Amino acid sequence: MVAVTLMWSIAGVVTRHLEQARSFEVTFWRSFFTLLSLLLILPALRGRAVFGAVLRGGRALWISGVCWSVMFTAFMVAILLMPVANVLVTMAAGPLLTAVFARIFIGHHIAARTWAAIALAGAGIAWMYGAELAGLSPVGLAVALCIPVAAAANWTVVQHSQRHGHAVDLVPAVLVGAALSALATLPLAWPFQASAHDLALLGLLGLVQLAIPCVLVVYCGRVLKAPEIALLGLLEVIFGILLAWAGAGERPGPAVLMGGALVIGALVFNEWLGWKEQQ
Repeated sequence: MVAVTLMWSIAGVVTRHLEQARSFEVTFWRSFFTLLSLLLILPALRGRAVFGAVLRGGRALWISGVCWSVMFTAFMVAILLMPVANVLVTMAAGPLLTAVFARIFIGHHIAARTWAAIALAGAGIAWMYGAELAGLSPVGLAVALCIPVAAAANWTVVQHSQRHGHAVDLVPAVLVGAALSALATLPLAWPFQASAHDLALLGLLGLVQLAIPCVLVVYCGRVLKAPEIALLGLLEVIFGILLAWAGAGERPGPAVLMGGALVIGALVFNEWLGWKEQQ
């Protein structure tokens, strides 16, 4: 799981070294190479039956696929419009937003500790953006917020389906998400401007930053508890900020560091107490 978060975190620093590819072309090529990688990896791991799972997956799998496609697309567009650290900290609020969605749409109880964590994380995000709002793109902020919203909708749909006896296989859902993202951004990416150097980097992102870790995290979920995955997943924020700082000279401001510390602290607090309660 630590290796998964390290692979997830390379997107920001790699994107900063692109030469000619911009905006939706970046998103298209990463999604295309993710799709291509999964089309090779999944049959090797599961056989050709995995494609049948896509067709038999039902409405929930396709809704999950749409959510994945929004996350794939919004993330790449957001890090081209805003500093990597701001996007990663915004993404980190996803688990707490999921708790709110689950409460509203499927009636899950939210513990007092989670409400406290939501308030603390909200304060951290407000601090981060309030101090830098004048220098940030409002479009970038809106796009970045689409990531945790789509993540929360995704997990709410998955939980709702599981409660009704229809488990969603997330690996085919990721495959669907990559395909939808590539199809949606293809018209916006044309005409292509990416150099061979850019295609090599975007191919790296498709394989190493998305396809491989998305498959691995499903296997991690079979041996790790949900709080363990949530806590280890926060390493993506730390790794991503450090890599963008060291590899692209993108130094986060004090407000980002303090706001990010509040968000991560809130998540650690909530997941650790939840873990203790389960034990």
